[in-house]
Amino acid sequence: MATKSATEHASAVLVGARAVLIRGPSGSGKSRLAFELMQASRVLSLFARLVADDRAYVEAVGGHLLVRPTEALAGLIEVRGVGILRLAHEPCAVVGLTVDLAAADAARMPQEDSRKTEIAGIVVPRLPVAADEAAMPAVLALITSSADAWI
Repeated sequence: MATKSATEHASAVLVGARAVLIRGPSGSGKSRLAFELMQASRVLSLFARLVADDRAYVEAVGGHLLVRPTEALAGLIEVRGVGILRLAHEPCAVVGLTVDLAAADAARMPQEDSRKTEIAGIVVPRLPVAADEAAMPAVLALITSSADAWI
């Protein structure tokens, strides 16, 4: 059973079988992290493809959180200093990790309750990242150390 789709100010990248949903305020680095994640996945021989940049639809379907691009932005990503690029993209993916950039509750050793979030009634793993921290090392640690850690 599906719930109504909601639009999130977010980017998403499919890595392997699950998507990383990247949320945060404007200018927090969502697009940069999405692009860096796709580039790093090439080096690590992981499948990675853009799902959405800037705006994404999320909905609960069959106990999973799905993410899709908005029609107007499908396949587009902004790279600061370069402009808008058109990339191959996935039309839909199951979210396996949510990264919250500029998170007020980010901590060096996060509490267990901050490591999950509920979106559209579905609980998904969460990585809160402080505004002054680079997100990429922690994201890569989660997705490469153990598949069970984030999916």
